[in-house]
Amino acid sequence: MRHPWNRRRFLKTTAAAGALTLLSPLPGLAASRGPRRLDVLILGGTGQTGPHLVRSLLDRGHTVTLFNRGNRSDELFPTVECLIGDRDPANAAGLDALRAEVDRGRTWDVCIDIWPHIPRMVQNAAELLRGSVGRYMYVSSLSAYADHSIPDMDEDAPASDAPDADATEFTMELFGPFKGECEKRVRAVFPDSHTIYRPGLIVGPRDFSFRGVYWPVRVRQGGRVLAPGDGTDRIQVIDARDLVDFQVRCMEDGTGGTFNVIGPRAETPLTIGGLLETCRAVSGSDAEFVWADTAFLEEHEVGAWMNMPCWIPAEGEYAGFGSRSNARAVAAGLTFRPLSDTVRATLEWYDGLDDATRDRISGRAGLPPEREAEVLAAWDARA
Repeated sequence: MRHPWNRRRFLKTTAAAGALTLLSPLPGLAASRGPRRLDVLILGGTGQTGPHLVRSLLDRGHTVTLFNRGNRSDELFPTVECLIGDRDPANAAGLDALRAEVDRGRTWDVCIDIWPHIPRMVQNAAELLRGSVGRYMYVSSLSAYADHSIPDMDEDAPASDAPDADATEFTMELFGPFKGECEKRVRAVFPDSHTIYRPGLIVGPRDFSFRGVYWPVRVRQGGRVLAPGDGTDRIQVIDARDLVDFQVRCMEDGTGGTFNVIGPRAETPLTIGGLLETCRAVSGSDAEFVWADTAFLEEHEVGAWMNMPCWIPAEGEYAGFGSRSNARAVAAGLTFRPLSDTVRATLEWYDGLDDATRDRISGRAGLPPEREAEVLAAWDARA
């Protein structure tokens, strides 16, 4: 019997949200500088990870050009050049500003396409920039893999694709196959000069999806906390700033290939229990974890991933979801800041939001207090 958080339900929840805020420096890159100044074109750049990337590149002396709709660029980076456009395939003039720069002979050392999942969008931009950028980078997702049931699989595992994507209406069930198709098209246009990143759940400051924010905030509140399983299921996350550190390293070193960008290191695996214990230690709260088995959570319609963020039971079609190999990325320079630093920075960022923004994002993941109280009462009655 499948849990209510099966593949269909899970794939509906894998898109990330974004908004604006102030950023902190990225200390992981402070010790090493690239061999030369790079001209970097960022497609997007105003969501969850883009502003971290812009700040890091500027701090390291590189030149940045943004291409996006301009909704937040001026407010986030008023001194950074922004070409205004819209990559929607239905907008025939959407790439005109970028095309004009290409037509006048402009070039960039690197282009990084941060998050789109519509293959035609990715292909249109890649084809336009062929011959105008030295390396094309694309941010994909671990959801691109066709199979999550086998632990410790690496980048050679088969990915999904969607060859009929241009004629298919996108739904969140197609997120993984569409991401895989985007990768395929990037490789076709830039066969010898591409870098593809497959992050998992991106956490830390600027996580407006609230999936990586729920546990630090909820555990800090203290009291009895509904927790999933028995605490031993492995999970994997990546701090947005660690992802960006790795991207910049790859830019500066000219690193190509496909990488699972996920943490922590294999020799120090993380469990959902470890995450919650770290949240309790950082916040100094009196939280008491009530570990409820998956059958009980299913019975009371408490789903993995969204209701119980970061967690999927390690069984069935997702038995290997929390143990994807990151050895290739680590060998190429991926590093991880301590989880306690991520939790602390997440809370500081959350506390710095205005009340309206906190109220808006807090309902995007986790359980509302009244719902959690109902389920805890049902657990007590059952026991």
